[in-house]
Amino acid sequence: MVLDKLQEGLHPQNGQTNRFQRDIPKAQETIYNYLLEIVKLWSPEEVLAEFKHLFIHHVNTISSHILPPLYEIVFSNQEVEFRNTLKRSCYILINNWDITRSHKSIQELIQLFSDPILDKPTMSPTLRRLRGWLKNFVESSDFEQLQMFVSKYDEQGHRHWSERYTSYLLVPQYIDLNNSVEQRHAARALSKQLKERFKFDLALYTTRSQSQNPIVDATEPERKPRLNPTGMGDEVLHLVKMIVVRRGNFSHTNLAHIFVSQTQKLTYREFKLSLQRYLVFSVEGNDYAIALKKQLAEKLEVLYTSHHDKQIDDALLLRTCNRVIEYLTTENHQEPSPLFVQLLSQGNPLTLVVMLLKIILVCRHARTHLESRIANLVQYYKSYLEEDCRWVINFFEIFDITMAIYAENVEFNLVDMRRDNSEQDSAQGSSKFAAYRIFSQMKAEADQDSESDELRLLQVLLEGEDPSE
Repeated sequence: MVLDKLQEGLHPQNGQTNRFQRDIPKAQETIYNYLLEIVKLWSPEEVLAEFKHLFIHHVNTISSHILPPLYEIVFSNQEVEFRNTLKRSCYILINNWDITRSHKSIQELIQLFSDPILDKPTMSPTLRRLRGWLKNFVESSDFEQLQMFVSKYDEQGHRHWSERYTSYLLVPQYIDLNNSVEQRHAARALSKQLKERFKFDLALYTTRSQSQNPIVDATEPERKPRLNPTGMGDEVLHLVKMIVVRRGNFSHTNLAHIFVSQTQKLTYREFKLSLQRYLVFSVEGNDYAIALKKQLAEKLEVLYTSHHDKQIDDALLLRTCNRVIEYLTTENHQEPSPLFVQLLSQGNPLTLVVMLLKIILVCRHARTHLESRIANLVQYYKSYLEEDCRWVINFFEIFDITMAIYAENVEFNLVDMRRDNSEQDSAQGSSKFAAYRIFSQMKAEADQDSESDELRLLQVLLEGEDPSE
């Protein structure tokens, strides 16, 4: 085999250092630059064929200069570097095809890793190594992350319940600075697209589902009615009304503004006491509420005690909100926290969701940390059948809907459609929200930090010695 002959000539002799280990970064850059060049100039079909020849079959690439850099990585026997090269190469193509809306090409890229040749026996040690690495990659979490970019476009067949929360599962990818820039960019872009799609579909569904004469786009006369984008049934309308009705002086947003303004000059000890009262405000005074307040107080009492006499600042606020989020979701970023399990098993999941909402309303930079912890919870429960974890799925649904309603670029309003007192009287025996209709509109998107600016800001807030140490 050509590969094996090349390998024989590339082994170091006479105790010389393997120069190909030193050249791996250069070899990787050669591959990345080549893919960046052809993905902009060639058709997706041609790029897919070249990718297949390079990474799957390892022969017959159109450019003769691109195989030797791959051989350098293979012959250095560094599987991790090969996987990193393969992974980043995939994200280079995904990012470019997403921009040009070549979504089918993204699906076909993932399908390349199902090539039967990976299971074909071979006498070549080098090919055995390559195919073994490829099969390991397909069975890894890296490939599972890649598959998230296909689920967006795949509407066929049964989908696992966890795929409804892909926008959150992508968050750990784009906040992990160990991932390539391409992977982080792709994960962030797709996560944002999925959230925007959900917000739009929810707004459209809630509006059209209440109308006896749904508006039909003249350009799409045969269009089917807008589908429910949630995992809930028609009860989602009642839930949206329950969330939206909290308006006026006692809205969650106004209460958050009041809390921030009143705690700016407090010492950290005083701030933590105020935070406890703020988070449990309006929680009914039953045994469940008493237990919640007690456990939250115990957690906060011992948090960052060395800063008790210092004035609260942005960095301490962010760290504290992040810790409270963990108390309420997952403390080890793997398993649900005891407080999370207790809250959902003994109370209404909306109560927990509202507490999490209150946190990010006073510290918007904690939202990424919250979404990452939600991703941890989805990962933990995804091995369960949907019918076996309906209770936690209900929490995810309510969380998703609440975050959409409180997004910066969508506005939901509740309007009383009753005209006179007689209609009000007749509605007393029915649902409290029966006479109300939801109206929604998309607003101009608020300015948001770019990825680099946001990460830089978080690093500034968190730099220096952590208060927990």
